[in-house]
Amino acid sequence: MPTDGPVRVRFAPSPTGYLHIGGARTALFNWLVARGSGGRFVLRIEDTDRKRNVADSLAKILDDLRWLGLNWDEGPEVGGEFGPYMQSERLETYNRHCEQLLKAGEAYYTFETPAELQARREQARKEKRVAIYQRPDPLPTAEDAVRARAEGRPVVVRFKMPDEDITVSDMILGEVTLKREELEDFVIRKSDGWPTYHFACVVDDELMKITHVLRGQEHVMNTPKHIALQRALGFAMPQYAHMPIIMNMDGSKMSKRDKERALAQGEPPPEIDVHDFRAAGYLPEAVVNFIALLGWSPGGDREQMTTEELTDLFSVERINKTAAKFDRDKLLAFNTDWLSRVSAARRLAALRDFCEVTGSPLGQAHDDTLLTLMQASQGIRTFAQLDGKSRFIFVPDEQIRFDEKAVKKVLRKNDGEGLRVLADLLPRLEGLPDWTAEAIEGLLRGVCEETGLGLGKVAQPIRVAVSGGTISPTIFDTLVLLGRERTLTRIRRALEQLS
Repeated sequence: MPTDGPVRVRFAPSPTGYLHIGGARTALFNWLVARGSGGRFVLRIEDTDRKRNVADSLAKILDDLRWLGLNWDEGPEVGGEFGPYMQSERLETYNRHCEQLLKAGEAYYTFETPAELQARREQARKEKRVAIYQRPDPLPTAEDAVRARAEGRPVVVRFKMPDEDITVSDMILGEVTLKREELEDFVIRKSDGWPTYHFACVVDDELMKITHVLRGQEHVMNTPKHIALQRALGFAMPQYAHMPIIMNMDGSKMSKRDKERALAQGEPPPEIDVHDFRAAGYLPEAVVNFIALLGWSPGGDREQMTTEELTDLFSVERINKTAAKFDRDKLLAFNTDWLSRVSAARRLAALRDFCEVTGSPLGQAHDDTLLTLMQASQGIRTFAQLDGKSRFIFVPDEQIRFDEKAVKKVLRKNDGEGLRVLADLLPRLEGLPDWTAEAIEGLLRGVCEETGLGLGKVAQPIRVAVSGGTISPTIFDTLVLLGRERTLTRIRRALEQLS
């Protein structure tokens, strides 16, 4: 990535909610470019679309980036010599450059209403013409704009696109040319006085000395507009790299609407935002590793890599042109492997974070208890799975609800065989001298030998009695974690309610 000075890249989200996983991939690729080249990673918040901004979204985005480990060198809460990094605080700068274009004849005022613009588009469709904005002749003057504003009409500023084709030299896609007839004069300042995305983006990239712009392929059609603005303003042109979009496995675009559709159909919503994966109990190391491979490959069939290894291996030249597919099964496999790879201390810290984010009752437990719990739950795939199979340990005894299918299958089957096992085990457990996993295992296996029942026939009734269902960590560790008195209380309660 040749450049005259240090590499400077930026990630520029809009504060409209949690960080989308596609945005996280964009942030990661930019971060890797900066870290791998010794450059700077700039975080800029594009919040000039006042109608779309959502309260507290900035805090959520910053939190998501920190969870992923993508620290920024310049931006909100960090500062930097080219700030402010909130576009809403840069209005004077945008207005100054807008006036520059107006004075140079590179931009002009217009004041059509939305209804008038829609009517023009409808007419173009009827005449089978491309529905692009037709530049007025003569151009409206500043005085015309004053009168229009006084009449209550929406006054905007449009940029005059040059009368020529524009070619984008893209580091991934190669040469991409848009014909002049496809390019219309576009709005750079809206009627509310705020700049559009296109204008603010170009001004900020110049003033923040951005050298490389890595973003999704959905922006390819925007780039000729940005190049035309750069030329008119006398700005340097950064190097562009448009990354492949992320698709679902069925080929549909992965978007936040997937959650809306699932909820409308009464189905569990899929994870789409970074926060979704955090709340589902994924490790950030696994998520970063996985999204790095969405459209990029280090070669050699290598897949599982630490952030340090990704930094050493990453290059824009190895980013693919074709769309990437989000394989959730593969991510789950990645997370399972990562959970088994990281240290116990790291697993504990990540579990604590999960409990804090979700409010899981596991968060009430001491560190030693959680470490024992994870040891007793080898092979878990996510912390949500761990929570689902063990939260019963940390709730009050009276809150245990018995699953009807479990009761029927385990306790009442064969004329109440499971209930008889429980009744037989209760006094034995009451008299057990040592309440340890080894002692409990010895007792249960002794009962198996005495009665001729398999361990499942003995352990499952206890599991249903203490958890309400058929899933838990290993039964011996479960009873130790519950403790003698709580175990006995729950067994008695099950016998009283279900016999």
